[in-house]
Amino acid sequence: MWARIKLFSELVALEHTIFSSMFILIAIVVASVQRYASLWCGPKLLLLCLLALLGARNFAMGFNRLVDRKFDKANPRTQKRPSVDGRIQTWGLVGFCVLNALLFVGVSYAINDLAFALSLPFLVILGGYSYMKRFSALAHAILGVSLGLAPIAGVVAILAQIPLWSVFLALGVVFWVAGFDLLYSLQDMEFDRRVGLHSVPAQFGAQKTLEFSRLAHVLAVLCWGGFVWSASLGWLAFSGVLVSALILIYEQFLVHKDFKNIPKAFFVSNGYLGVVFFLFILLDSGVRLYA
Repeated sequence: MWARIKLFSELVALEHTIFSSMFILIAIVVASVQRYASLWCGPKLLLLCLLALLGARNFAMGFNRLVDRKFDKANPRTQKRPSVDGRIQTWGLVGFCVLNALLFVGVSYAINDLAFALSLPFLVILGGYSYMKRFSALAHAILGVSLGLAPIAGVVAILAQIPLWSVFLALGVVFWVAGFDLLYSLQDMEFDRRVGLHSVPAQFGAQKTLEFSRLAHVLAVLCWGGFVWSASLGWLAFSGVLVSALILIYEQFLVHKDFKNIPKAFFVSNGYLGVVFFLFILLDSGVRLYA
């Protein structure tokens, strides 16, 4: 059983959950301060939010691996994935997707009516991303939207509504994710051209992709600034935006210097960004509550 768990963890790169988990936690903290005048929403609600995040992300990643097997088999970079090399069969992938979709919908039902009403549309968006690259270079933006749903889900769980600050926070995630996915997709530029996939690098080349990525990251920082302003947060939160901007500058520098740095820029820089931003928001909220 443990071996199967490790196998499916490898399938969905479970350790990368940190990318979206930090932003749902940011939304939960800010919403909890507004509703409960506390950083803590309670163990039950926090557990439900984390289970919903796990179910949604596992479904999205599992479904992507399922429908992309033909391309993954042909791409040298992805040929060792469990969904490709035979370690996980088709029935296992289908079962994994169904179970996680049911988990997400069931947990959403347990949270509140709005969360339940949004659960199926969310799943459609998460699953739709897997097909976008076949038709449009907007696939990078749809991936951003998929992860941008995480903070929206967090605030819906606490407040049962979608305030303006959460929209800014989510849009920041959309542009952040789209920006780093553009960089990551540079690795597959020639492969995408060969098999007819519509990524931005395949259609516009490396230089334009770098420019689009930089623009996306500038917009991400501006949106996060809008989040801090509209949520009436303090100087520590604005400092978090500034540090996040510096991390994105470093990420862009790494890739501009050498495309071999893309894995480092993708996995290390983005992982740090989410954690650092969350800590600044947590400190800011704590200072304003208890100082």
